[in-house]
Amino acid sequence: MRIAVLGATGATGTLMVTAALDRGLAVTCIARQPGRIPVRPGLTTAAADVHDPESIERAVIDCDVVLSGLGVAKGTPPGVLTAGAKAVAASGVPRIIWLGALGTGPSADVAGPLTRALIKLFLRDELPDKVTADATVIATGGTVFHAGLLTDGPATPARRTLTLDRTPRRFLPGRVSRGTVAAAMVEEAVRGHFPGQTVTISST
Repeated sequence: MRIAVLGATGATGTLMVTAALDRGLAVTCIARQPGRIPVRPGLTTAAADVHDPESIERAVIDCDVVLSGLGVAKGTPPGVLTAGAKAVAASGVPRIIWLGALGTGPSADVAGPLTRALIKLFLRDELPDKVTADATVIATGGTVFHAGLLTDGPATPARRTLTLDRTPRRFLPGRVSRGTVAAAMVEEAVRGHFPGQTVTISST
């Protein structure tokens, strides 16, 4: 199996690459500046930009799954996530595993009132972009992971991937390490348990 990682130079994308390589998978790292990616066995790089769909299509040739750790830097105009989702969807790659945010779109109800308020406060301009990108992926039969507040801790072996109807509702925002998210998304890429669904991650 060959996995492509979009946003491979980001904090979470880097961990997706490591998690996939640790499982013996072939990995294509997609980035605007692939020269920043260290050379490792089993890894190839591809230069691409989400605003250039043809470059994305070229980058994912022969890939079975695209994992996205695509993020948006502060001050970036909205639309990057939607552009990325549409470009990957149009590429014809068989499956997409996408990282979203707990409290947006269909996970708003399970996130709790405080999380919803924080989302509206801090992601006001980005929220429509996130929701549209997620919906684009779901429409392809892909899987969207809605993660809570991301930390830099190690992966948690006791993690569980939960559908929204099985996700406990909570008042305070949950935390989950980037390593746990990366490992769960690679697991879904390999197993394919949740096609066409939005899921959450429990680290307890």
